[in-house]
Amino acid sequence: MNTKSVLQQQRAAYQPKLPAALWGNVKSVFGQPTESVADQEKIKQLFPATYGLPELTFEKADESDDLRHPINVGVILSGGQAPGGHNVISGLFDGLKSIHPESRLFGFLMGPDGLVNHQYIELTSDIVDEYRNTGGFDIIGSGRTKLEKDEQFEKGRQILEQLHINAVVIIGGDDSNTNAAVMADYYKRNNIPIQVIGCPKTIDGDLKNKFIETSFGFDTATKVYSELIGNIERDCNSAKKYWHFIKLMGRSASHIALECALQTQPNYCVISEEVEQKQMALWDIVEDITRVVLARAEQGMNYGTVLVPEGLIEFIPECKELIQQLNELTAAEHQLKMANMTPDEKVKYMCSHLTEKNKHTLNSLPDALGRQLMLERDPHGNVQVSLIETEKLLAACVAHNIQLLNEKRGKKSQIKFNALHHFFGYEGRCAAPSNFDADYCYALGYNAAQLVRSGVTGYMSNVRNLTKPSSQWIAGGVPITMMMNIERRNGEDKPVIRKALVDLEGHPFKEFAANREYWAANTCYVYPGPIQYFGPAEVCDQPSRTLFFEQEA
Repeated sequence: MNTKSVLQQQRAAYQPKLPAALWGNVKSVFGQPTESVADQEKIKQLFPATYGLPELTFEKADESDDLRHPINVGVILSGGQAPGGHNVISGLFDGLKSIHPESRLFGFLMGPDGLVNHQYIELTSDIVDEYRNTGGFDIIGSGRTKLEKDEQFEKGRQILEQLHINAVVIIGGDDSNTNAAVMADYYKRNNIPIQVIGCPKTIDGDLKNKFIETSFGFDTATKVYSELIGNIERDCNSAKKYWHFIKLMGRSASHIALECALQTQPNYCVISEEVEQKQMALWDIVEDITRVVLARAEQGMNYGTVLVPEGLIEFIPECKELIQQLNELTAAEHQLKMANMTPDEKVKYMCSHLTEKNKHTLNSLPDALGRQLMLERDPHGNVQVSLIETEKLLAACVAHNIQLLNEKRGKKSQIKFNALHHFFGYEGRCAAPSNFDADYCYALGYNAAQLVRSGVTGYMSNVRNLTKPSSQWIAGGVPITMMMNIERRNGEDKPVIRKALVDLEGHPFKEFAANREYWAANTCYVYPGPIQYFGPAEVCDQPSRTLFFEQEA
């Protein structure tokens, strides 16, 4: 039996808040039909049964309707963990029970595989109560198997029909919710009465649009990272002799790095989207960091902090072009030819198919980095950027610049530069959710139950107006196809939810850009400290700085 900490014991009693629209009786209000953000004709052809669905908003109803009957629902945790997943499930559970006390919730174990392989448990009140307001996905586990094939949907159908399940709720990121949309369209197209609902999860913060204001887990994870960065900054300002290079999660966008910069005010923060817009080369970034190091050294400050998003390498133009061609070389026809090759033979084969420009780029990179770009891929065919030690690469390049300068200087005017490296990733994925995420996730789950009750499919649970008091939050659903475009994956065109990049014209980035030179020249560190769960609202319930500047600035 697991021993609970004092915090866990006290936290279990916390009752998350709900939007007023979800209190008591609820009615569905449908809006205008929607279309995808891009590639409309292609997306429409791929999703003939669910394309163009209307927006949906829930409002308070004066009376209960006659549709309250038991509902059986299956739930899947898909992809990487994010704080608040357990509260989505507890909100879903409570929402189903509010519709009818005999409603049942089944959890499929270890992600989509649990659905396909018929591995599940019934989530009873005894189980759910153990996990309320806790971090992690361990209530049923998670997995990264993609649900995209008809045979997977048919295997899932067997167990869903056996358990008399009316709907499946998939809690995941952009890829997982894309799979939810494919599954929803398959069942509806084939007249199979099983609904599919998605919930927006990812600590990276890139699953967002005008309807999805933020993905759950982003608030908690960035607060965890900011606490750690603040601790390092305090140490940095105490020892006054180290430059700390800190890599942060964020493969496809720099939302985490930007949010942590707004919270902690480091001396330098790389924003990948800006690098791409300005067409900066790797050495341009290095030269700019070196400029800040030298300016601080002239003031006797041989220390500082640098934040680096993990996906930076894919935003550097020449590297991006190289990676795009290497991704094409991971397509099936090339994989077949390389099936029996040694790693060295694979490298030689791939190099022989590169353009001269990309060969030059590859040869300019450190050997270890170049080799990783060619050989390591995730299940979606993408470079595993978390394995690229970008923070060490940048620190080494800056050290090289400083060494060259010191060789030209006299012994009495040497520049001191000592670098330390950190990568914050898993530290934030399973933290106990902040009050914001606890409330938001519970509302997303409770709202998902109402989406099931309303009979819709192919929708993502949606709660908006998040910088206002929770009673004023707006609840409803957004068709998943509305968020889609076509992208190149594993050498093929695939429908996927468009990732939201940092908006360089948005208020959060502008706030950062307006202050970064001052933060670079001075020591203006902010020490956020640990997440607070008990106390005044201004300490415990604040949303992310990103959300604040987006909606309140």
